[in-house]
Amino acid sequence: MTRDELMSTLSALRRAQTGGRRAPHKPLLVLWLLGRFAASGSTAVTYEEAEEPVSRLINDFGPAVTSRTRARERAAMPFVHLERELWDLRDMDGSRIGPDAPERGSWLRARGAHGRLRPEAETLLTDPVTLADAARLLLEQHFTAVLEAPICDAAGLDLTALDEAAYAPARRKRRARRAGFAEEVLQAYAYACAFCGFDGALGRNPVGLEAAHVRWHSQDGPDEVDNGLALCSLHHTLFDLGVLGLLPDLRIQVSQLYVARSRSGRAIDALHGQPTSPPRPGRPTIDPRFVLWHGQQVFKRPGARVA
Repeated sequence: MTRDELMSTLSALRRAQTGGRRAPHKPLLVLWLLGRFAASGSTAVTYEEAEEPVSRLINDFGPAVTSRTRARERAAMPFVHLERELWDLRDMDGSRIGPDAPERGSWLRARGAHGRLRPEAETLLTDPVTLADAARLLLEQHFTAVLEAPICDAAGLDLTALDEAAYAPARRKRRARRAGFAEEVLQAYAYACAFCGFDGALGRNPVGLEAAHVRWHSQDGPDEVDNGLALCSLHHTLFDLGVLGLLPDLRIQVSQLYVARSRSGRAIDALHGQPTSPPRPGRPTIDPRFVLWHGQQVFKRPGARVA
């Protein structure tokens, strides 16, 4: 396996679809394995060790599920189905486990299932630039920029070190964002958060305001105003994490999975059912297709409290 072949295999990970919703289970498992490799020099792991941290990653950064049992065992799917070009999965006797095995944590635990990335892949990952590029590729293809730091923290990856390594000449180029997108979105919403109205500025320069993609850039979301919202930094983060969402009439939703005790934290709950601020006259509102995508792919359900 060459470096290019490793990157090509990571880029081509087959994405499971659950009712038409994205399922970033495999990328999150691999990111967790990369964090393990960075810390220990090995990706060898039993399913019993991986189940809780990988399931938590999938619950935090993938679509929500209604079943508590499924939430606890979400690591089983990628543990079984990760491409065998990358992954060697065996039982306690050393016999290979194929990708047709049951996606059940109890089945995997009973057989002492354990896996690791193939030796040729681990050899390539000893190069810090390759490790950084592998992580960046998965983050850019499957998530959005606001989530990169929390995902890396949860996976045990040093984001600062990855950023430094990513400046190597061999760095993979991400799909370029269209110049002017952010400014056009902020202008359309009069430099104010569409959720809370925050419009802070330092002199003449807005501060704490960002142009959010409704359908993520990494998921083929266009850099156009009808796919954008001006949001303060806090609400942008909560929107990308799925704490906040939108109804088709552009009223704000707050996930029922969100909890807070302080007055400041409970202020998020007060957003539920409130309308988003409309764009200025003559500027396009959000395309309903992108609202639907966010609702299906990002918003944390169960949690839609519809007024």
